[in-house]
Amino acid sequence: MKSDYETKQKAAIIDFIKSNSGHITAKDIVRELSDCGEKVSTATVYRRLDKLVSSGMLKKYITDKGACYQYSSECHGDHFHLKCTSCGTLFHVDCEFLMSIAPHIMEHHNFKVDSRRTVMYGLCENCNMEECAYE
Repeated sequence: MKSDYETKQKAAIIDFIKSNSGHITAKDIVRELSDCGEKVSTATVYRRLDKLVSSGMLKKYITDKGACYQYSSECHGDHFHLKCTSCGTLFHVDCEFLMSIAPHIMEHHNFKVDSRRTVMYGLCENCNMEECAYE
């Protein structure tokens, strides 16, 4: 059985993740490390990301453009997501009003909402302003 020893590449991946808030992709990591002169393969990045998700260090979100990851210390407990259908940005939203929807749905519809995986789609402020400028 192969041991999971620490390598320079694995340490660089973790350092990059910890230094970036928000959502990042495997391509972001490969590109950034390459720009910094660190040679790391895409396969190595994906393997490391999978292990970090399994360990609980990272949260993984599936979007229409693929998977993105976030350092789990940046993630709060229950929260909703807003996804801009124009630019693709995924926003975390801690909102008491939205959190009150989950108990209503459970009480009246017998359905338990996983708010951390719930996404509402629409236009972010910037894209909405751009769309309004063209109307």
